[in-house]
Amino acid sequence: MKTFMRGTVVFGLLLASAVAAISGTDMDLDLAGDWSFRMDPDDAGVGEKWFEKALPDKIALPGSLQGQGHGNDVGLGTKWTGGLPADRSYFDDPRYAPYREPGNIKIPFWPQPEKHYVGAAWYQRAVRLPDAMSGKRLVLSLERCHWETTVWVDGTEIGSQNGLSTPHEYDLTGAFAAGGGKQHMLTVRVDNRMIVDVGGAMSVFGSKNNWNGIVGGIGLRATDFVWVDDVQIYPDVKTRSARVVVTIGNATKGGGSGTLRISATCTNTQRKHSPPPLEVPVRWEAGNGRAEFTYPLGDDAQLWDEFSPALYRMDIQLSAQDQEPRFRDARAVTFGLRNIATEGTQFVLNGHKVLLRGTLECATFPKAGYPATDVDSWKRIIRICKAHGLNHIRFHSWCPPEAAFTAADELGFYFQAEAACGFTRIGDGKPIDRWIYSESDRILRAYGNHPSFVLMAHGNEPRGRERGALFLEPWVKHFREKDPRRLYTGAAGWPSVKGADFYVPFWKFRMHGQFGAWKGFNDNPPQTTLDYRDRVGGYTVPNLSHEPGQWCVFPNLAEMPKYTGLLKPRNFEIVRDFLQEKGLLPQARDFLMASGKAQALLYKEEIEAYLRTPGLGGFQLLGLQDFPSAPVGVLDTFWDSKGYVTAEEHRQYCGPVVPLARMEKRIWLQGETFAAEVEVCQFGPDDLKDATVRWALLDPTAREVASGQWPKCDLLQGGLRPVGKIATPLATLEAPGKLTLRVWVEDTPWQNSWDLWVYPPHADTTAPDSVQVAETLDDRTVAHLRSGGRVLLLPPPGTIRGDTHGSFEVIFWSRADFPRQSTHTLGILCDPKHAALAEFPTESHLNWQWWDLTLRGKPVVMDNLPPGLFPIVQVIDDWNTCRKLGLVFEARIGTGKLLMCAVDLQTDLDKRPVARQMRHSLLQYAAGDAFAPQVEVGVDAIRALLK
Repeated sequence: MKTFMRGTVVFGLLLASAVAAISGTDMDLDLAGDWSFRMDPDDAGVGEKWFEKALPDKIALPGSLQGQGHGNDVGLGTKWTGGLPADRSYFDDPRYAPYREPGNIKIPFWPQPEKHYVGAAWYQRAVRLPDAMSGKRLVLSLERCHWETTVWVDGTEIGSQNGLSTPHEYDLTGAFAAGGGKQHMLTVRVDNRMIVDVGGAMSVFGSKNNWNGIVGGIGLRATDFVWVDDVQIYPDVKTRSARVVVTIGNATKGGGSGTLRISATCTNTQRKHSPPPLEVPVRWEAGNGRAEFTYPLGDDAQLWDEFSPALYRMDIQLSAQDQEPRFRDARAVTFGLRNIATEGTQFVLNGHKVLLRGTLECATFPKAGYPATDVDSWKRIIRICKAHGLNHIRFHSWCPPEAAFTAADELGFYFQAEAACGFTRIGDGKPIDRWIYSESDRILRAYGNHPSFVLMAHGNEPRGRERGALFLEPWVKHFREKDPRRLYTGAAGWPSVKGADFYVPFWKFRMHGQFGAWKGFNDNPPQTTLDYRDRVGGYTVPNLSHEPGQWCVFPNLAEMPKYTGLLKPRNFEIVRDFLQEKGLLPQARDFLMASGKAQALLYKEEIEAYLRTPGLGGFQLLGLQDFPSAPVGVLDTFWDSKGYVTAEEHRQYCGPVVPLARMEKRIWLQGETFAAEVEVCQFGPDDLKDATVRWALLDPTAREVASGQWPKCDLLQGGLRPVGKIATPLATLEAPGKLTLRVWVEDTPWQNSWDLWVYPPHADTTAPDSVQVAETLDDRTVAHLRSGGRVLLLPPPGTIRGDTHGSFEVIFWSRADFPRQSTHTLGILCDPKHAALAEFPTESHLNWQWWDLTLRGKPVVMDNLPPGLFPIVQVIDDWNTCRKLGLVFEARIGTGKLLMCAVDLQTDLDKRPVARQMRHSLLQYAAGDAFAPQVEVGVDAIRALLK
C-alpha cells in the first residue's frame, strides 16, 4: 500500500499518483473508525439538507452498511441487482414452499446476505485538522466506494464521482481554509444503484451482493501547493531504460521552476542494483507542469516476470529552492522492467514465449461480501493460484484494488483487468459509452505502472455485438496508443474486434458438446489426442480460451460454518434439507468427493488439450474457485481445498512444464500393443538441457509392469516439445485391470500421469442357468421371481421413465441458469468392493472406463422405492433436485432376487469391451452366494420405473 506524509508521498508498487489508494494509518489523517450514518431509501436527504444535520445512527468505516446489520430483510419481492436465474421454480414449485414463508426466506441461487439495500446512504463525521496540516493542500481519499459518492464539508458541496475501480479523491483545500483546531463536518453520500448501466458486472454485484459503503482506505493527506501529482513509468527492456513522465500539480496562482532528483533501487530480489541518480529541471505554469525524460537502468538491470519478479523503486524528489514559499515534495514509485508483446498467436514477455494459465476472479469474497483491500489477502489468493500451476487471473468485469496489483507485482503474477462493465449494450451512444472511456482512464492512471497489469479489456460479453464491435475498435486503438505498456482486446467472449492485440473468443476453445460448438466429452471416446491447432491456425493474434471448465460438483455442505459474515449459506441449507427428506444426507460428503473426482478428470483433460495445442495463447478457467451460484471450482469460494484434488496434483497437468501423452484410446485389449506419443509443454524459465524423460506403466499397487526412457534431449523453452513414442505389449498383463501411465522429467518436479484399462478380448456374457436375463418385468419374469428365482433385469434405457439422460459430462455451471441443458447429473458413486463389481475394475467415482456405460444408460429415479434401498451404482443428481438415482440396484421380490441395471448391456457387445465386462461381472454376482438383497420391493413399484 502507500504511505502519505506531510510533504512526502511514499507509494507502493507502480503507483499512479493522485488516484492511488490509501489505507489505514498510512496517511496524514486517518478517518477510519466510527461514523454517523443514515439510510436514505426515499432520496429525501438532499432535499432535506442532511449534509447540514447530524445523522442519527452509527456505523464503522471502512465497511458496508449491510455487513453491519443495516438494510432490509430479504423477501420474495427483493429486487436483486443483476436479476435472478432463468429457472423460476423457486417461486412456484411446492418443494420450495417452506422457503417462501415470511421469517424463513431462503433463496436457492447463491449465499444470501442477511440484509439487502439498494439506494443512497449518508456517512458523516467530525474532522479536526492537526496543526501540522494547517496551510497545506488537502485531499480526501475514499477507496472502494460503492459506488457514486457526493461530498460536503460544513454544508458546502464539494462534488461527485462515480468510478467503480479507483479511489474517489476530492480536493478539500478551500473547505478547510480556516486551518487547524477548528472542527469541520464531513458528509459523504454513497449511492449503490445502477448509476450507469454497467450491466451484470461483477464490479457491482460480485459475491452476488450489491453492497453500499466505503471498504478501503479513508483519510486526508496534505501536500505543499506544488506537488508531484502523477508519475508514469514506461520501461524499455531493449534499451534497459525507462521513459518517465512526471506531472507537477500547482495550486498557486503563478508559475515556477525546480529540480527533480531521480534515483532507483532494485527490490524484491537478492541481487541489489542501483543505477546512477539523475537530476531533471522542471517548470510549471499557473496550471500544471510536466517533465518527460529517460532514466537509464544499465546493462545489468534485472527483468520482471513470473519466475523472477524483480522490482525497482524509483524515488522522485521535487524541490523549488529559488522561490518563496519553498516547495518540496517526494514520491516513490515501484515498477518492473518488462515488455509484453505478441509473436504470431503467442504472447511474448521479455522475449520469452508465455502460455497464460489463468482463472477468473469475480469479486467473490463470501465473508465480507466485498473485495479485500489489503495486500496479505491478495498474496494468499495468488500463492494458492501459483501452487495450482496458474500464472494469471482475469478479473471478470471488474478491476481489483491497489493491494491486488501490489501482491501480484511482488509474487510474479499476470493480471487482466477490465473496465467494470459486463453483459450490457454498448455503442448506442448512451452514458455507458462515455463512462467506459472515463473508467479506463482512471484505471490506467491508477494502476498503469504495475508490471503485473499485462492485459486489459473493456469488460465481458457485451450486448449488441455489431455496434459493440464498432465501439470497441477505436477504444482499443485509443488506449493502446495512450498506454502501450500492456495488450488490449475489446471484450472477453465477444466481439473479436479488428486491431485487437489478442482475442478471448467464446466457445472456440471449449469442450462443452451439449452446446454444439465443439465435440465434447460425451461425443469423443476416451483418448488424449484432441487439441485446437486447426482453430488456432485461423488467427494471426493470440487467443485465450474464454471461461473453459464450468464443470460442477455437488455443493460442499461442510463449508457452511465458514459463512461467519454478511452472507449466509441458505442455499446450502435447502440442499441439506432436500437430502434429509430423501434420506441421502449421510451421503453428502461422498457426493462431493465422487463428483469432485469426476470434475477433476474433466478439467485435467480440458487443460491438457490446451497444452497439446501449438500456438495457443492460453486459457482463463471459470474457475479455480467456486462461483457463489455455481460449484465449478476445485476450491471452495474461500479458496480452500475441498479435498479431492491437491495443489500438487493440479500442478502436474497445469504448470509451467507439463509432460503430455497422446493416446488414441484409454480402453485396451489384452494382446494389443499399448502405444502413446510423449511431448513436453515447456514454458518454464529456461531451456532444460540434456533432459532425461522416463515413463512407466504402473498397476494399482504402483508396481512397474513396463518402463523405459528416451535419449537425453534439450527441452527448449517456449512451446510443445516432442520426446518419443511408447510401444509395449499388453499380452502378459492381468485383465481386466487398471494401469497408470506415468511420465516424468528426471531430476525435476515435472511429472504427469494418465489412467487406462486393459480388458480381456472375450468375456462370458451368457447367463448361468440359475439367472434369467429379461428386458421387462413381464408375467413370465414375475412368476420366476415369485418362485424364488434370480433375475438380471436389463431394460433398454429408452423404456425407463424420467427426463434424466445418460451423460459422462457433468452439469455445466448450474441448471438454475441453464435449465435447458441435457445433463442433469454429477457422475457416479459406488463401492468398488461390492461383489457385483468384483469382475469390473473401478474406483468409487466416475473415471474414463465408465464413458460407454454412462452414455448407454439412463438413471432410474428411485425416490418412490423403499428408503432403505440404495443403489449399487448410484448417479449423483443435480443439487437443485437431490433425487436418489441409480444405474444398478438390487431388491427382493417375495422370495426372488432382482438385480436391475439401467445400462444397455445387450447390444454390440463384441465392440464394447467395457459393457461386456460389466455384464459378465453382474451375471457372476447374480449367480453367486453373495447375491442376497435385503430390501423388499413390490412388483408394481418396479414396473412404475418403466414406461
